[in-house]
Amino acid sequence: MMIDFSAVPEQHIGGFKGGSGLFVPRMFTDEHNKIMTATLAPGAHIGLHTHEGNSEIVYILEGEAVMVCDGERELLRPGDASYCPEGHSHSLRNEGEKPLRFFAVVPEHGR
Repeated sequence: MMIDFSAVPEQHIGGFKGGSGLFVPRMFTDEHNKIMTATLAPGAHIGLHTHEGNSEIVYILEGEAVMVCDGERELLRPGDASYCPEGHSHSLRNEGEKPLRFFAVVPEHGR
């Protein structure tokens, strides 16, 4: 199944997960996954959150990101990916001067 992200409506979310600034995803969602492309404005961040019942893979397309996973700070650049397993916590920050673009998948873990 192809997902045409240009046909998926853009959302504009401020302070996502307790963060700050603007988070702009184009998100495909079904009962098994959230699959998205997204942009974080310079200075914006997605707040610290724990994945319960799901996990997340983030792949950086453009810009630089600071990911904090279970308290460990990681610098991510285009071509880098970060994985946050179920039961673990992370946050994502754009500390750069350009928009941060990334692709992410959040698979739901069936019980």
